[in-house]
Amino acid sequence: MKTIDDLGDLRGKRVLVRSDFNVPLDGTTITDDGRIRAALPTLQALLQQGARVVVTAHLGRPKGEPDPTFSLAPVAARLGELLDQPVALASDVVGPSAHATVEGLQDGQIALLENIRFDARETSKDDAARGELADELAALADAFVSDGFGVVHRKQASVFDVAQRLPHAAGTLVRAEVQALRKAVEAPDRPYVVVLGGSKVSDKLGVIANLLTKADKLLIGGGMVFTFLKAQGHEVGASLLEEDQVEAVKGYLAQATERGVEIVLPVDIVAADSFAADAPHETVSADAIPAGKMGLDIGPRSGELFREAILGAKTIAWNGPMGVFEFPAFAEGTRAVAQALVDTDGFSIVGGGDSAAAVRKLGFDEAGFGHISTGGGASLELLEGKTLPGISVLED
Repeated sequence: MKTIDDLGDLRGKRVLVRSDFNVPLDGTTITDDGRIRAALPTLQALLQQGARVVVTAHLGRPKGEPDPTFSLAPVAARLGELLDQPVALASDVVGPSAHATVEGLQDGQIALLENIRFDARETSKDDAARGELADELAALADAFVSDGFGVVHRKQASVFDVAQRLPHAAGTLVRAEVQALRKAVEAPDRPYVVVLGGSKVSDKLGVIANLLTKADKLLIGGGMVFTFLKAQGHEVGASLLEEDQVEAVKGYLAQATERGVEIVLPVDIVAADSFAADAPHETVSADAIPAGKMGLDIGPRSGELFREAILGAKTIAWNGPMGVFEFPAFAEGTRAVAQALVDTDGFSIVGGGDSAAAVRKLGFDEAGFGHISTGGGASLELLEGKTLPGISVLED
C-alpha cells in the first residue's frame, strides 16, 4: 500500500480522508474519543504538509437521510480541540455546503463533511449508485487517504469506490492496523494465544474456524462461553445461550482436539440473579451454574488460568470482553485479561470494539499494549483470513 509520502507534494492540494469517527454518544456528549485520537497522526501529518484536508466519516446508523441525532457536530468540536485549530463542518455530505466549505479552505486547514451515511448511496449494494456518490466525493479532492480502519471491511462509496477515482494511499492508522493484525494471522511468534469473548458465538464462527488452523490456544470467555459449556453437556442456568449453535461448537471442540489446539474454558463463573449492576451474585463452578442464575463474568480462578496462558505466549490477540465490564461487579474477568496483556513480554493485540472500550473504561494506559485496534468487525475479519475491500483497493 502506498503511504502519504508517495502522494508527493500535497501543499495546496485537497486531500479527502476517510476516517472512522463512529464514537459513542450520550446525547451530544462523546463518551469515548479513542477513535478521534487515533485519527490525529494522519490528519496532523497532512496539515503540516500544507494540505487542505477534507474528512468524511460516519456516526451511528442513520437511515440514509439527514438525522440530527447522528450529526458529526460533536466530533467536529472535539477534533478541533485535539488539533488546536478550527474544524469547519459542512451541513451536508456532497451538496452546496460541502462545496462551499471545501472551497473556503486555505493551506493547512481542515473541514469535516456531514455524516456520510446521511446519503443512502454510501452503503448501497448497487455499484452504480455508490459510484455516483464516489464521483461527487472525488470532485471535492485531488487525492484520497484511507484511514478509517473500522470500515475497511465494507464495500462502501467513501471506502472502496472513491479510492478507484483518485490517487490514493493508506493513512498511518490503517497501515499500523494491517501490519499488526497480519503479523498475528500470517507469521505469529509462537505460542500464539487468542482470547475470544463477547456475547455471541455466531458473531465469531468464521474467526474460530480460521483460528483452529492458526492458533495454539483459544481462551473463551464472555457470553459466548455458555454455548461452549452447553456443548460439553453442562447446564448454564439463565445465562445467554445460542441453542442453535451448540452442534457447531461441538464440531469446533472436536476439530481442536484433532489439530492439537487447546481450547481453554472458564472453571468458575460469576453468576447473578438478574442482568443489573447491583444484582446479587456469587462465584460458582462453571459446570454447576444454578438454575435461574445467569453468568455475567468469568470467575477469579478463570482469570488466573487465562493470565497464565497469556503470560506464556509470544503473540496474543484479544477480541471481546470476558463479562459485562460496564458493571463494576462483573468487570474483573476483563480486567484480569487486560492486565495480563500489559504484563506479558509477548506482542499483544486488542481487537477493537468492546475490548478497546473496556481497556479505556477500566483505566489502562494504552501504551501498555502492543496494538489496540479501532475496528472490531474489521479486525475480526482479518483474523478470519478474509480479504477486506477497503484494503485490497489500496494494494496496487
